[in-house]
Formats: sequence, structure tokens, C-alpha cells
Amino acid sequence: QVQLVESGGGSVQPGGSLSVSCVASGSISDRYVMAWWRVGPGKEREFVARVTNGGSSEYAEAVKGRFTVSRDNTKNAVYLQMTKLKPEDTAVYYCNSFPTWFYSWGQGTQVTVSS
Repeated sequence: QVQLVESGGGSVQPGGSLSVSCVASGSISDRYVMAWWRVGPGKEREFVARVTNGGSSEYAEAVKGRFTVSRDNTKNAVYLQMTKLKPEDTAVYYCNSFPTWFYSWGQGTQVTVSS
């Protein structure tokens, strides 16, 4: 069973940047759209960004223009570059397929935006 491992989170001041990565223990099917999701304090899991096998991407309104999602199927990896971070971006970030979650959830990576 493929396991997803997220990494790269940390603490940053508002306006700062971070990049997070998701690496799968096996092949990520190129049939699946992959996405980043996040769970903020006291909030439900929400969609952040998604990317197709061909590289087409879509973003939640809250992050549009600030985040960039990409994938590298040769490395079984999905990436999220985050710029102009805001306190409301504070959350645990996870990757999984979209819209159906075909993979088991990883442990996520914590991103904290605070002054």
C-alpha cells in the first residue's frame, strides 16, 4: 500500500515563504489528480490546490496567486510552494488524490505563520 510522507513545514512570519513536499512510498498513479489539503486549528479539512498529471493546476480562492503546486511523477512527489503567507494559512498540510482520497493519509506537516 502506498504511503504518503509530507515534509518541509515550519514556522514563518507573515509575508514569508515555505515549501512543502509529499513523497509516496510507491508509484503515484498518473491517472490521479493529486492535491494538497490542510486542517487549520478548529477547522475541517479543506482543499488547497490540485495538479493533474499534465501539470494543470487549480487553487482555492484563499491561496490563489500565492501558492504554486507541482508534481514530479518520476520521483513520486508533489510539491507546494507557499509565498506571502498569512496567519490564516496556519494548518497541518497533507497531500492526497483529488477529489477521491485513494491513499491513506500521511502524518502531514505543520505550517505555522505567526509574528
